[in-house]
Amino acid sequence: MLLRCIQAENLKLKHSVIYLAFIAIPVIPAIMGTFNYLQNLDLLKSGWYSLWTQITLFYASFFYAPLIGIYCSYLWRLEHMHNNWNHFMTMPVSVADSFLGKLFVILKVTLLTQIWISVLFFISGKLAGFPGIFPAQIFLWLLRGTLAAIAIASLQLLLSMVIRNFAIPIGIALFGSVAGVLANNAGLGYIWPYSLMMLGMNSNKTEDVMTAMGDTISFYVSVILFFLLFAGAAIWLLKTRDVKA
Repeated sequence: MLLRCIQAENLKLKHSVIYLAFIAIPVIPAIMGTFNYLQNLDLLKSGWYSLWTQITLFYASFFYAPLIGIYCSYLWRLEHMHNNWNHFMTMPVSVADSFLGKLFVILKVTLLTQIWISVLFFISGKLAGFPGIFPAQIFLWLLRGTLAAIAIASLQLLLSMVIRNFAIPIGIALFGSVAGVLANNAGLGYIWPYSLMMLGMNSNKTEDVMTAMGDTISFYVSVILFFLLFAGAAIWLLKTRDVKA
């Protein structure tokens, strides 16, 4: 049943305008970060790592979570139209499978987004005159940032499920990201979900923030706990009452 739900959600994205956001929006932080790097060459002397700090300063802090918010709002858009909640609630599949089907599709698109930002990062590095390919360690940071999206996607799907307006959950994601910067600066990143993608991607840092085993464990535990909390809350709401259409 879960596979059928994933296939159904994939059909919603076929020929979807959502891919315009997927392609265009990551270009903005790539351009901003590269420009910032080129304007500060006297201070930023670590090559690929310095460029990474500038691109992720904008991408992970202001664009990544709202992008996921756009994906989530789009997937719930059909259910919020007309009387489609009645159809959704009476489908011959469990509500858990329905929610998780959406989550899997969001994570697929998020993975593609991360691949795209890595391509943009590589292109930016070449335009900046860097030799070779970027360090392998950055692949790890990209992967960690993708895993952090599990927590954010669960939260944004929950918000987009209970909030009919398309834009409000995206605005919450932007606010959460800004608050996440403050939480990270205060050393509270592991208890704020929107900080996890910044921590995972080593945003605005040249040295890995998770060199200590305790930090690595805290990161993955936080991702798992936030996923269980938000996905569990969404499934519980779907099981216990109709969501207002």
